[in-house]
Amino acid sequence: MSGNAHVKNVVLVHGGFVDGSGWQGLYDLLADEGYHVSVVQNPTLSLEGDVAATRQVLDTLDGPAILVGHSYGGVVITEAGNHDNVARLAYIAAFAPDKGESVRTLISDPPPGAPVPPILPPQDGFLFLDREKFAASFAADLPARTAAFMADSQVPWGVDALGGAVSQPAWRTKPAWYLVATDDRMIPPLAQHAMAERAGARTVEVPGSHSVYVSRPDAVAELIKQAAGA
Repeated sequence: MSGNAHVKNVVLVHGGFVDGSGWQGLYDLLADEGYHVSVVQNPTLSLEGDVAATRQVLDTLDGPAILVGHSYGGVVITEAGNHDNVARLAYIAAFAPDKGESVRTLISDPPPGAPVPPILPPQDGFLFLDREKFAASFAADLPARTAAFMADSQVPWGVDALGGAVSQPAWRTKPAWYLVATDDRMIPPLAQHAMAERAGARTVEVPGSHSVYVSRPDAVAELIKQAAGA
């Protein structure tokens, strides 16, 4: 496919602790503009399983897609993005690992003074965020009721997913875009910039929490339309 052809398929991959319903605002905006949008409900049990769930959706498409990942979803798209139907990648306040890296390795050495995400000790192989601190760390720019719902509807995040390492980063061969959330208290903006730069991504900064994909669907849609060649 030529570098400037307009891509109409968009595939959205959520991160840890949440499910695909958080994409609805973005889905509505893109669907209204004629994009064919698919939402992957990745189980977040293991990277391998989440890549398989994403590939399953990509297999159904009739042409090239933009593969979009939020947070841990960035790890998933970095691996699943090698699929033939993926033309471009879009990272939304997301991890963008290199070969052999995982969420675990990327968070092992946080920048000095960076907020520490309130992840509770694993229970039976699963991680949760402290419900009392969820809003402040994950969703500070969302209505209190929405943040409370997200805290109380957390999806257990598998320790295996946290440790899943990328074998072949798709951003080495496919163009990437990156939206940095400047008020993120889960993945420090400095770390987001560093990963975006390493991936050679075209980067935009948006004031927003880690839930920027929920709070600013307009800004995320704008980035995806740029990636689509609109």
